[in-house]
Amino acid sequence: MAVSSIWGLPVFAFMLLICTNSFAQTDTVNIKNGKITSTGYWIPKNIKEVKGLKEGPFVQLSNGDILTVDNDKSCISHDGAKTWIEYPIFTDTAKFKMGPAKAIICTRNGIIILAFVNLKERANWNWRNDIHDSPDATLPTYAVRSLDGGKSWQDVQKLHDEWTGSIRDIIQTRDGSVIFTSMMFRHHPGHHTVVTYTSKDEGKSWIRSNIIDLGGVGNHSGVMESTLIQKKDGNLWMLMRTNWGHFWSAISENDGLIWKDFQVTDIDASSANGMLKRLQSNRIVLVWNRMYLQGHESGPLRGGDGNLTEVATSWQREELSMIISSDDGKTWSEPVVIAKAIEKGKQVSYPSILEVKPGELWITTRFRGNLRIHYLKRIFFNRLLTETYSI
Repeated sequence: MAVSSIWGLPVFAFMLLICTNSFAQTDTVNIKNGKITSTGYWIPKNIKEVKGLKEGPFVQLSNGDILTVDNDKSCISHDGAKTWIEYPIFTDTAKFKMGPAKAIICTRNGIIILAFVNLKERANWNWRNDIHDSPDATLPTYAVRSLDGGKSWQDVQKLHDEWTGSIRDIIQTRDGSVIFTSMMFRHHPGHHTVVTYTSKDEGKSWIRSNIIDLGGVGNHSGVMESTLIQKKDGNLWMLMRTNWGHFWSAISENDGLIWKDFQVTDIDASSANGMLKRLQSNRIVLVWNRMYLQGHESGPLRGGDGNLTEVATSWQREELSMIISSDDGKTWSEPVVIAKAIEKGKQVSYPSILEVKPGELWITTRFRGNLRIHYLKRIFFNRLLTETYSI
């Protein structure tokens, strides 16, 4: 799955030891190779549900505590997500209400930075089929930070007014820069674009990147909901949701200030976002919804009318898959299905990832499904990497 050679979104957890490839080759639920959770997902065998985990995203503080944000409150757990202590984020609740689209990080200096959309200012979404647009739509992007481990918050900043489809990811680079991904709706016709914001001072101030606009026509068209990592060479690598059957990528050589080299990847994907994470082992993990169900070469399509999208595309969100790379995405393990919705209409999408210990991941799906999984053994990653392929 090399990118460089190709043109150009309720609650509990699981413990996962080894995901066999037998289920990964078929969309048929096989109870012998897994089991059904209490919320209606197939997961591989040797998994234990762990209740109490919130929706996420999560960060781990320097003392080992877990922090997340839920209903405009900072939630901190001292006991591995069994119980939570809550602290309000906003003193003026009449002005602020966070949507589910948010990203959070704890910097190496212990500063908590949260990027979010403010639902209190959501206005004028009025999609018009005759012009394929919603001309005056507003849903701002904000950032706020905490200097005391999430107990109090300050420096609330509005970064743009334009409609933000989703905020999905945030990272800190090796030189200390903090970058998060956002979106900005464009018009004539309506479509989504991706922007990032970079802070060189741990959230005190922000610089907006160039707007990544690859076109599109429709209220779910364009490029959207991006995720990013820093590569070993220091450059940033971004994957963007599209309706074009694959993730598209971009590269930044200056901490997200300028994005370039926009190109389609060979990572097939439905119209849903993925999540990249650099692990402590230096491997990269990607969790996402593939274009079609595992083992299938076709499936239902939606859109193509210029209102949802300009092209018909797959919205497969019934299966969640994972791949691992040990060489910055040049080669990947074979995709493995880690969860599957067994009820019609149920989704398992919009993943978040936290590495709580080396080789141990919490993977949660947010407002599109209620999957919670915890990988218990690093041997799982070794097994994933036994079979790799290169494009």
